Amino acid sequence: MGAAFRDFFTGAGLLGRGLGQVLRRPGLLGLGMLPALISAVVYAAALITLIVYIDDLSAAVTWFADDWATGWRDAIQIFAGLALLGVSGLLTVLTFTAVTLLIGDPFYEKISGLVEERFGGVPDAVETEWYRSLGRSLVDSLRLIGLSILLGVPLFLIGLIPVVGQVLGIVLGGAVGGWLLAVELTGVPFQRRGKRLRDRRAVLKARRPLALGFGVAVFLCFLIPLGAVLLMPAAVAGAALLSRAVLGLPVEALTTHAAAQRPGQG
Repeated sequence: MGAAFRDFFTGAGLLGRGLGQVLRRPGLLGLGMLPALISAVVYAAALITLIVYIDDLSAAVTWFADDWATGWRDAIQIFAGLALLGVSGLLTVLTFTAVTLLIGDPFYEKISGLVEERFGGVPDAVETEWYRSLGRSLVDSLRLIGLSILLGVPLFLIGLIPVVGQVLGIVLGGAVGGWLLAVELTGVPFQRRGKRLRDRRAVLKARRPLALGFGVAVFLCFLIPLGAVLLMPAAVAGAALLSRAVLGLPVEALTTHAAAQRPGQG
């Protein structure tokens, strides 16, 4: 249990280390934020629409309470509204990440590659044409988005439970969201090695506390207004470090001299 907790907090710390990596190159930080900003505008419009129509939606999903006493009907509709907002927040974070990674694939590939180079490179890298890489990213992202929506249904139902449901929804949402974010964000470094979604899920599962710590840290930061926009480059860099850690590769930066002595660098 103690080792699991240590791994969890080590994983959470990888987000901070990722931020440190991108701050070394302010230009990359700006490029990495641009796709996230584009996605944020679209998602902000969708969120505003949801809030405007939340009363109508709450009434629609609690149709079974139409004949209840006014007090009970209003109460269940309030809980339904809270559940809808909670699940929407979870789905927003997860689908936002998938969509942003697709939009900014060249930028995030560059950030991830530079981080890996600093920490020793990728000895087993596989060259893949850009269109094939993009196609695989699209397929994997759609699978994860579908899984996110599927998991959102039981979380919504849990959220309908008065008081307890909101607490359980937050805890379970953070755990589920954290895991899916870890899987999503490690897509770039795993594809660099020719590994697909099923491969990285299996590898991350073997180091679940580490992956979950990183994913939960990203999830919580992405819930902060503009957090996803500002920290997306750091999350990509941290995911590169997480990938190296779960694959048993060095996660300590090489010195300039050591890097110069690596094969092909001299």
